[in-house]
Amino acid sequence: MNRRLVLTYLWLVLGLGVLGYAALVGHLGLLIGAALLLAGVTWPLGGGLRWTAPAAYLMGFLASLVLHGPGELPDLLGGLLVAGALGGLTVREKVTVTRLTWTRRTAEALQSGSERLAQAGNVEAISRAGVEILQGLDVAPHIAFVAYRQGTPVILAGRGAYAAHMQRPIYPGDEDSRSVQADHWVAGEVLTLLRREERASYHVAEVYGGAAQHLGMLVLARPEGAFAAAEIAVVASFARLMGAQLGQWQAIRDLREANDLTLRSLGAALERRDDDTGGHTTRVVSTSVRLAERLGWDEERVGALRWGAYLHDLGKLAIPDRILHKRGPLDPEERRIIQTHAALGYDMLQDLHFLPAGTLDLVRYHHERWDGGGYPAGLRGKDIPETARLFAIVDVYDALISARPYKPAWTRHRALAEIRAGAGRQFDPQYVEAFLHLMTEQDDVRLVV
Repeated sequence: MNRRLVLTYLWLVLGLGVLGYAALVGHLGLLIGAALLLAGVTWPLGGGLRWTAPAAYLMGFLASLVLHGPGELPDLLGGLLVAGALGGLTVREKVTVTRLTWTRRTAEALQSGSERLAQAGNVEAISRAGVEILQGLDVAPHIAFVAYRQGTPVILAGRGAYAAHMQRPIYPGDEDSRSVQADHWVAGEVLTLLRREERASYHVAEVYGGAAQHLGMLVLARPEGAFAAAEIAVVASFARLMGAQLGQWQAIRDLREANDLTLRSLGAALERRDDDTGGHTTRVVSTSVRLAERLGWDEERVGALRWGAYLHDLGKLAIPDRILHKRGPLDPEERRIIQTHAALGYDMLQDLHFLPAGTLDLVRYHHERWDGGGYPAGLRGKDIPETARLFAIVDVYDALISARPYKPAWTRHRALAEIRAGAGRQFDPQYVEAFLHLMTEQDDVRLVV
């Protein structure tokens, strides 16, 4: 037990002793002083102890009346007024403590909520985190966040009874075909998912992003008790916080999509210079992404791989046409020149600071070999970045099955056999195994179809 708590209890015992003595001798002034001392000691302790002062005073006052009679009328009225004042102050202090506790919890929730929302990586994660944080404030047991997907409202996150309705689209009850995002009935339809007794009191807070972009709404419901102004203000603040994070994420996603479209277009333009038949970039991007997903890569790594696949031959812009389109075999000097395209492409991309490291690695190292015999750095094994190791398999396979100025197209069976033979020499054997399984499954699907 710490020293401060010991002193508190000593003052408490002293106050009760003085109050008992004052009641015994019938000294009203001393009785009031002891009660005030007890109030000062017990109010900070909170809980039931805050009622010690008014209860002890009332008992002492009644004991004094029994032992010494009512005395003069002013003394009697004064004693009763003191008892009432102590009771009123105790109630007021309790309300104040409750408000301070609510304010502190709200501030803590908004602070931690801002951090959690910033860490969320997509709309669903932001929505779930927002609803969980809001539920922690005990404003309402049933909370839903409704957002719009292609104009249709969907419950993206829910707590309480709404948890069972996550990912549920909301349609007009009258089968109306109006634009649902503009209609006010969405909240009403969401509320009807609850039993009547669960939604006796409810509140709806609209969520807006930047430039007043309507992103959705928070629907809160509880069995009883109207929402207080303080609760509504807190929900509105949290809706603004959630809207800011959703709007920021939307802006980042739009920027990524714009970058993706730009890089895809650049990749298609590069392809037309090196591949008159077209389609190489589209095929290697699609196959690489499917292989990465099969290997369990996360969205960020898959995105870096996809952008690298778009740009992998960017350096060929610096290769003369007489070498790039030569129909016969290359001489040693021509081969040296064309092998510079990987490093040249990497250098060309240095000013595009939004490109992740995995993208730049793929462009520079996709001609490295597992046994160390590749270029431009002669890397070996897992020293070769993973995006480059994976893409090398897909790039070589597509080159084998495609007609080029210097060779006819190979059959799929012959190309797969070549890839299998290159495992552990030219390619990462683990990735080769996954690639062969992927291509076998693809062939099986084609046979079924």
